[in-house]
Amino acid sequence: MTTQESMGLKIKSLREDKKLSQSELAALVGYKDKTAIAKVEAGKVDLPQSKISAFAKALNTTTSYLFSDEVNEEPMTIAAHFGGDEYTEAELDKIKEFAAFVKASRK
Repeated sequence: MTTQESMGLKIKSLREDKKLSQSELAALVGYKDKTAIAKVEAGKVDLPQSKISAFAKALNTTTSYLFSDEVNEEPMTIAAHFGGDEYTEAELDKIKEFAAFVKASRK
């Protein structure tokens, strides 16, 4: 299975878990219609980093989870609360990556 196919399956599973339609997810990540989401979920699109980040944010998970090779791995949900805009998007990505690192070191 390719990285794109694995990522597509994870995106589809997370979308369905959140009871989002393909059209709703398309709007959240900046696509015009559900056709793009169908192609992503089928593993036919090599997503740029900006879109992978948009999918992770829209689906409340991490880019690390979307990239991981483990198909049966549980998605990581980020549930941290910060007051205001004290962190940049890049800093939040680093926090998510660190959380994934800490979790992986437990095994």
